[in-house]
Amino acid sequence: MTLGKYRQKREFSKTSEPKGAIKKTSLSRFVVQKHQARNLHYDFRLEMEGVLKSWAVPKGVPEGKGIKRLAIQVEDHPVDYINFSGIIPEGEYGAGTVEIWDKGGWKLIEGSLGAGSLKFNLAGKKLKGQYVLVRFRDKKNWLIYKT
Repeated sequence: MTLGKYRQKREFSKTSEPKGAIKKTSLSRFVVQKHQARNLHYDFRLEMEGVLKSWAVPKGVPEGKGIKRLAIQVEDHPVDYINFSGIIPEGEYGAGTVEIWDKGGWKLIEGSLGAGSLKFNLAGKKLKGQYVLVRFRDKKNWLIYKT
């Protein structure tokens, strides 16, 4: 559990992204941020272990059953990132517009990141219901779908 990779990629004197710290809370929140960088994608983040565990989902988190999407695990983000929206300046890592697409609470049903499989409920404004994240053998790529 570290924010080292997150901090190495950013110049905080140039970006308004939060530097943040590891913050263990009793909350279980999630956020999906629409990120218009080089390519439009959605960042799916689960508050867990004092950070936001994060995945880039190129086509967005599925809202309906039967749709499976690639989710590429990226570096952990600080919990403060859950409320971030704004413009990351040109020349900075992830340059482009970030806006909150959905957020709410989540609850683990079974599994763990270490085991490579999570089943959980989302309770957001747009995303509601039971979801699954399953890791591929390469350990970076996951599949996310609604059950």
